[in-house]
Amino acid sequence: MTLDFKGRIALVTGAAGVIGDALVTELRRRGALVVAADGMSGKPWTEADLRTDHLVRLNVTDRSSIRGLVARTQSQLGPIDLLVNVAGVVSFGSAEDLSEMEWDRVLDINLKGSFLACQAVMPGMKLARFGRIINIGSVVGKNSGNARAWIDPAEQQRAGNVAYGVSKAGVHAMTGFLAKELAAHGVTVNAVAPGPVATPMTTHFPDALKAALPVGRMGRAEDVVTAILFLAARESGFITGEILDVNGGMWCD
Repeated sequence: MTLDFKGRIALVTGAAGVIGDALVTELRRRGALVVAADGMSGKPWTEADLRTDHLVRLNVTDRSSIRGLVARTQSQLGPIDLLVNVAGVVSFGSAEDLSEMEWDRVLDINLKGSFLACQAVMPGMKLARFGRIINIGSVVGKNSGNARAWIDPAEQQRAGNVAYGVSKAGVHAMTGFLAKELAAHGVTVNAVAPGPVATPMTTHFPDALKAALPVGRMGRAEDVVTAILFLAARESGFITGEILDVNGGMWCD
């Protein structure tokens, strides 16, 4: 497998984050044309020349905005054949104290935002009879969280909570549904489920939980990027509906 992305047209959400930025850099190094979008920074896509390497600003919870960016990309660059949904937020604290507003915020960005982006690229990929969609899930969507509340309730204040876990479990389920729906059209849909990765969001990850990682270290952005590139490759057309664990052995299934 050469992992050559020359001529591929990719849309990456959450592109200003540690994982998103590393992915965009690697895809461009391998020859892909990448529209790098993020909700927090960049020029509004309505004003941007997508043929440049500039970051564009996108609200993933706004269906019309996502569809507009996809249409503009197709007009300026050509059909999108790779979508990677990196955009996401984390949430901390106990379920008992979780506000309705926080629940909605996390589910809107992590789950609804990923779905809307998938939905927007589906028609073009079906028409081209080729496409790769990769969603970012989480080990927390499988293991019901890393915090050991029965030993130290304070860990719940520094590890992903129920809203985050439910949003990522939803991403996993969505991936399977879309994989089956798009399989006959040459489009694969997979997810990468990272464990703890060294990013600004995990700065306060409890030391006791870090010590529980069998490989003896936190994950790195490049660990996740390598998995994404594998699933995004043309040669990976027989892999779909997979939730690929990248967690250093924290969760094995």
